[in-house]
Amino acid sequence: MVSHFMQDLNSLNIEKLEKWFTDETVLWIPPTEEISGKTRILALFRAIFRRYENIEWSVSEIFPLGNNKFFYQTNSLGNMYGKGTYKNEICTIIQFSECGKIQYLSDYFKDTNIFN
Repeated sequence: MVSHFMQDLNSLNIEKLEKWFTDETVLWIPPTEEISGKTRILALFRAIFRRYENIEWSVSEIFPLGNNKFFYQTNSLGNMYGKGTYKNEICTIIQFSECGKIQYLSDYFKDTNIFN
């Protein structure tokens, strides 16, 4: 499930991402506050995508934690408008429902200076 979600994320296509979220989904991607609901989450992804000329996430390892919950490591690389190259390492906790929708997703960034 993680690989399929990341493939859709890398498409930078909101329509492909839409299928992953519900009105009960909770998402926390710093530096924003935790948000919930499909509409708000998709709006956040639109805002994130607009900050980059290009960006790609590469999953290096996925660790199953049980109960449809996973911890995975990602390297992100892209170019931010007006800020140049963006590179970061991210750890993510994600939990899926029985029907494959994301219930919870939280990112932890190695380098947070880019957000200041």
